[in-house]
Amino acid sequence: MPNPTETASEGAIEDSAAASNAEDFEWMARIANGDDHAFQLLVEKHQYAVIGTVAKMLGGAAEAEDIAQQVFLRIWKSAPRFEPKAKFTTWMFTITRNLVFNESRRRKRKPTVSVEQQEEETFLQIEDSSAPGGDEMAEKSELWQAIDDAIAALPEKQRMAVILRQHEDMSYEDIAKVLKTSVSAVKSHLFRARVQLKESLGSFLSGG
Repeated sequence: MPNPTETASEGAIEDSAAASNAEDFEWMARIANGDDHAFQLLVEKHQYAVIGTVAKMLGGAAEAEDIAQQVFLRIWKSAPRFEPKAKFTTWMFTITRNLVFNESRRRKRKPTVSVEQQEEETFLQIEDSSAPGGDEMAEKSELWQAIDDAIAALPEKQRMAVILRQHEDMSYEDIAKVLKTSVSAVKSHLFRARVQLKESLGSFLSGG
């Protein structure tokens, strides 16, 4: 028998999501008419989700803000043609996916970050282990770096599926729309990704 509290909570979440989507649609209609303030509100609401997704997909924040700006520029330019059919965030992350995949291909053709720069960035991200609590912080930093590296090593679609599912709490159906694939394919991507992540992080999970 369904738990009344859980059912009510799920209904409240759905109502909140619907209200948020309706707000996005309203802003898009205003943006189509040249409303700069509506565009500012839209960017402020979604910029951190876009930047975070881009950073996780590309393995760092170096170009995340630049690509996020491109995402919102495309949203601005597309506003007059936007049709409120699917969820706004699904459409937004589809644009994000296209730009991220293009950047990934560009990087494969022409690496842009030198070994020296990677080492410098890694050094700056790790706390001094000689400071109070430094050993514990260093261990946590090592764990999070290992997780980031393991996610970065996943194939593009698996990586995107994991990020949208785990960090954006997106449904299988919406992820399928973003990736332009089927729900069963999304579940397959996630299953294979979890297997690979478990293998990559085996030493941390076992405590060894």
